[in-house]
Amino acid sequence: MEDSWKRARKENALRVRAGMIRAIRRFFAKNDYLEVETPFRIPGPAPESHIDAIPSDDWFLHTSPELCMKRLLAAGYPQIFQLCKCFRRGERGSLHIPEFTLLEWYKSGTDYRKMMEECEELISHVARSLGHGRTLYYRGREIAIQAPWERISVKDAFRRYSSVSPAEALENNLFDEIMVREIEPRLAERKTPVFLYDYPVVLGALARTKGSNPDVAERFELYMGGLELANAFSELTDAGEQRGRFEKEEQNRRESGKPPYPMPEKFLSELATMPESSGIALGVDRLAMIFTDSATIDDVVTFTPEEL
Repeated sequence: MEDSWKRARKENALRVRAGMIRAIRRFFAKNDYLEVETPFRIPGPAPESHIDAIPSDDWFLHTSPELCMKRLLAAGYPQIFQLCKCFRRGERGSLHIPEFTLLEWYKSGTDYRKMMEECEELISHVARSLGHGRTLYYRGREIAIQAPWERISVKDAFRRYSSVSPAEALENNLFDEIMVREIEPRLAERKTPVFLYDYPVVLGALARTKGSNPDVAERFELYMGGLELANAFSELTDAGEQRGRFEKEEQNRRESGKPPYPMPEKFLSELATMPESSGIALGVDRLAMIFTDSATIDDVVTFTPEEL
């Protein structure tokens, strides 16, 4: 009965979430995007050192629809989006759940800077649809949602808020720790959402290297109220370079004692025909947390794993 009462108390949050998803679909329809559905079960995910897939027979549940959606780009679909469930082993906490909802969208002929602008437009559209004005409140902080939002490079964020450089943090395997402990709390203090951009190239496994600086990848993450919401790239289209990056990630997985994944050969064989493009993955559950001023992801999903 206690679990049932908890679910009953979520009704208002779930109504906001449903309105948010309707607004997302209206935005993409207005901008001539095609909504697609790709398979949840795939032969193998893109190998990433810190993301573990859940096996399904001798295949895997996808950790993201990225590989299949990029194959659609390569086939000539210029603008596509998808709202879908994704699955990652061992992810559970106040901001993580093993089965979660992602919004991913891809657009040909653009780069990550254009994707920043479209992200601003989408979230501002959703906010207006839910009755918000120029500001909203999350965990006691006011966030101004009128564009343009703040843009800070990873290099500048480390210079402002950390005692070490990104290179030093990577060398000592402290990058993620410094992000969580020193940088993300300071991003929460900003008056607008923040795009943190130009990550070290080793942290952009599927992102294009920046032409003016080969040490960084054209990648950004979006933060609102200190909460990481989205991850985006100018997409890498060099199949040889992509294979090399995948092999490096597989090596890292083996050295960490993790099971290997089969190389996504069909994706790699079609990558050369993918046009210049950008793509983004946005956490729908976390966006719902923002719009409902919720402290945990548990507050915005119908069932948690512990209730099943």
